[in-house]
Amino acid sequence: MCGILRVLISPTKNPDLTIPAPRYLNLLGFLLCASMMAFALFVEYVLLLMPCPLCVLQRIGVISLGIIFLAAAIQNPAGFGRKIYAALLAVAATAGATVSGRHLWLQLMPEDQVPACGPGYDYIIESFPFSEALALIFAGSGECADVVWDLFGLSMPGWVLISFIVIGTAGVWNNLRAPGTTLAG
Repeated sequence: MCGILRVLISPTKNPDLTIPAPRYLNLLGFLLCASMMAFALFVEYVLLLMPCPLCVLQRIGVISLGIIFLAAAIQNPAGFGRKIYAALLAVAATAGATVSGRHLWLQLMPEDQVPACGPGYDYIIESFPFSEALALIFAGSGECADVVWDLFGLSMPGWVLISFIVIGTAGVWNNLRAPGTTLAG
């Protein structure tokens, strides 16, 4: 983190700014994912907004992305290892963005086309085989279509979708770039 701040605020004679090492940006990706989860828990336990089944899947996606970022920061791989982490980040971010997109799509449906409210996430997972449970969750329900929180006119799944795209893309780029990459001044 200090390296990032040093790059951002210290004047340099060289007009090219060196981007922090991949390890630091992987750590930053982990911290962003941890912040997203902290906010999700704040919304659940302080604002008392319970997550729907698709929200739970998005949380799993954020946690998965965070774990991959943390593992990449700890291991600090070189060469082929960084490509593996880039691929894992791409898969996790794509899966999370897919769930977020589906959730946003349900929220944007006309009220007369929204599926009826179904059972909760815990009941579905405990009562149905895994493949059938996933099908039920992805079908969505009326509770998934409710917009109970928004910021600047965009609901939480919309912000999570943007986050998956931005953080995932940045993570893939970070792990595929050559260390010591600079920005032209």
